[in-house]
Amino acid sequence: MIEASSLSKQYGDMYALSDVSFTCREGEIFGIIGHNGAGKTTLLKILSGLILPSSGSLVIGNLDLISDPMQVRSQIGYLPEESRLYETMLVPDYLSFFGEIYGLDKTTIRARADLLLAQLSLQPEEKRIGNLSKGMKRKVAIARSLIHDPSILIYDEPGSGLDPMTTRFIIEYLKQLRMQGKTIILSAHNLAQVEEICDHVMILKRGKVIVYGTMPELREQFGSIRYEIWYIYPENQTPEIAAELNGNLWMSVAHSIEELNIMTGTITTNGGTVERIESRYPSLEEILVKIGK
Repeated sequence: MIEASSLSKQYGDMYALSDVSFTCREGEIFGIIGHNGAGKTTLLKILSGLILPSSGSLVIGNLDLISDPMQVRSQIGYLPEESRLYETMLVPDYLSFFGEIYGLDKTTIRARADLLLAQLSLQPEEKRIGNLSKGMKRKVAIARSLIHDPSILIYDEPGSGLDPMTTRFIIEYLKQLRMQGKTIILSAHNLAQVEEICDHVMILKRGKVIVYGTMPELREQFGSIRYEIWYIYPENQTPEIAAELNGNLWMSVAHSIEELNIMTGTITTNGGTVERIESRYPSLEEILVKIGK
């Protein structure tokens, strides 16, 4: 479990983060979102041990980041948004190099590297990292973050700028890592992906936590359900309620069960036939836009 309490990061008179508190449970994917400049990357760097907070506390497992920074870092795999790789090295040699940095023996390094190469569909061919595609380089960076088998992964925009197939591969791989018991904290601009894979989502704005919770909790707090009623109406007649025509079906929108019952009653009373009713919840993007206003 990760417990952050009143984390702040100050640069001169400016606060990049202010009084950030949250709990991330073991074995979940925790998403951090917000507009540019919200403090996402600063928070991820603190969580990974790259920088220290100006104030507040961060406990990972039973370890405190301030008093045991090296022990905390040994449990973490960090993926920055832009990964600088050693482009003249071969992939297996690159992974072995970082395995040695983490103090792994050669047998363990070989086993871990072979496993990651297979899982990430990286062929250990005689090709230098600099000659790989952008998507393959991102996979190499992910493999590097996992070489020491950390329990916690801190990923900044893991699928940013990649082609759709590679992005989908990474999303599915993150799901597999969660099933293996890894705890993952990530940021992403693709909110549909965050909505798909994250167990909890935290929204930052100007360095402060606006809200965090599950998607149902966020929808309940910042949005409302709407019901789309799709129906057939008698020829040459126009519905008595607000509606739009889509092909041969009319569609009207209700914002509560009570309104839904009234509208369906009006439709059927006037000779209409309801074909289907669809429930629509606000998306994470709609929630973020609403908060940003």
